[in-house]
Formats: sequence, C-alpha cells, structure tokens
Amino acid sequence: MSNHPIPIVDFTPFLDGSAKQQAADQLIGSFKSAGFVYLTNFGIPEGEVAKMFDWLKRFFALPHETKMLAPHPDSGMHHRGYSYPCQEKVTQYSDSGDEFTIALPNMKESFDCGSEHNDSMPNIWLPEGVLPGFNEACLSFFWKCHEVEQNILRALALGFGLEEEWFLRYHETVNNQLRLHHYPSISSELLETNKLTRISAHTDFDTLTFLFQGEIGGLEVEDPNEPGKYVAVTPIPNSVVLNAGDFLRRWSNDTIRSTMHRVVAPPGVVAKDGLLPSRYSMPYFCAPDMSMIIDAIPGTWSADQPKKYEPVSVKEYVMKRFAANY
Repeated sequence: MSNHPIPIVDFTPFLDGSAKQQAADQLIGSFKSAGFVYLTNFGIPEGEVAKMFDWLKRFFALPHETKMLAPHPDSGMHHRGYSYPCQEKVTQYSDSGDEFTIALPNMKESFDCGSEHNDSMPNIWLPEGVLPGFNEACLSFFWKCHEVEQNILRALALGFGLEEEWFLRYHETVNNQLRLHHYPSISSELLETNKLTRISAHTDFDTLTFLFQGEIGGLEVEDPNEPGKYVAVTPIPNSVVLNAGDFLRRWSNDTIRSTMHRVVAPPGVVAKDGLLPSRYSMPYFCAPDMSMIIDAIPGTWSADQPKKYEPVSVKEYVMKRFAANY
C-alpha cells in the first residue's frame, strides 16, 4: 500500500472465499480512515466496463434535441432521464440542520436510470429506435453493479461484526441509480476563475457510491489527514472507486467517513487552445429502502460512545437530498 490517502483493496479474497474477513476488515478500515477506497477484482470484467463507456459516449454524441427526448423532470424527486449542462446544482446538507449551500452551476450533462421494477421512479428512455441497444445496455450494467453492491454490503456487515445478510435486508427494493456523466470540453479560464465548475466539493448522501472513471482524471478528494487539502484520485485500470455516503456515516454513528470530493481540471493535462478535454464517468448510487427507519448500526455505540443521531426515515432523508439538487 502506498502513501496515498486512498487505499487499494483487492476484493478477490472475499469473492472466492479464501479470506473474507480479511477483505471485509480492509474495506471497513479504508472507510474509517479515508471514506474512499480503490477496489480491484470487484466482479465486473474490464471489457464490460469498456462496452458501457462506449454506449455512454454514443449517447452524449447525439444532438441536444435528441437527448431531450428523454428529459429529466423538473422535480429533483424523479431522478431519471437526461439532464443538460448546468441544469443541476450541487448542494451540501448538514445533519445538524436544514441549511443548504448552493454551489456554482455544474458544467456537465448526465443520464440517469435504475431498476425497471421501481414503480415509484420509472425510467425515462429515448423513444424506440433512436439509439437501438442503449436501454438494454444500461439495464444490463445496472444489474451488474447491483450484484457488486450486494457483495460489498455483505463485506461491510462482516467488517462491522454482523452476519453477512444484515445490510441486504435494508436494500431489498433496489432503490439505486446508475448515472452516466459527460463533462464537455471547457475553457480552463472558466474553471480557474470559478465562473463555472465541473462538480463542486460535496459529499454523497447515499449508503455507497461506485465510480467508474474514464481515462481523463479530475476527481479529487479531501485528504483525511489535512482538512482543506485535496488530492487527485488518479484512474487505476481495472478498478472502481468506492466511497461511503452521508447516510452510511450517520448510520455508523460517525465511525465511517463521508469524505468531501470534487471534479476539477485534470492534473497534468495541457489545455489545447485554452480548452480542457471532455471527461466521462459512471457513478452508481446505492440507497436503502424508502420504507425503512434507520438507527445506529449495532456495535457502533455504547455507554461510553452514545448514539449521536435519532432514528431517521430513509424516505424523508433521501428525498430531501434528491430534491435539493434541482
């Protein structure tokens, strides 16, 4: 392991059963120390990820008016469909109150989809025949991510000293979201002068986020050892970047970190004619079932370390954060 604040964990020993507890302990340790981890050998072959990036690029290469045939609703409560550049804003919410910090417009476009069985948040697709095969590719990759998620949740349970299925009981309805991102080529001057941003510094609000990075960097995380200092999360081939969200931090009675992160101009990339190259990425967000009431995870509190938070409704917590981003 290097001196980089984000550890690299090989998930093979968990998946093949050769050292499940060891891998689980490494995962929990990474979340406690950094809130982030590079996970290798996580269960999706490199070729499958590359195919999904190909589909992503084909979608975003479509004309604007074509992409708008699958429009994200104006309400942030329905996180599906296409969002055009600067439509979204990133907000930062504190568990201690209702204050939101509204950030600069995000110079990115995105497409969101989820389970086809989620009646409360149905998918919004392009009309049939516009981009044949795209819908099927998105759903196939979504369910591959779901398989990985279930194994990660099993590992988290072992890391907390619980039986493997403990977290799965809170994530049965697949209340998740696959997001395709495109950061268009942009003037470096606009970023440097804070007139626009790719994504401002924020934390995620879910249980877990997986991030598949393209070849162009730009993701930075706050160094857990030096608050206010950000370090580059350089893309590592055949890995996924995994981070804990605010919900897991709260659920764990603050034993897990939910770390600030942002997307900036990629380090070491010289802007051609003042323009930075496009960037692509694919995050997958995992959240608990809306019907659940969440209290502190067993073993994360005691008489000497009491609970910091009252039980909370998942629906109230998650939907409040969803709605704040539009």
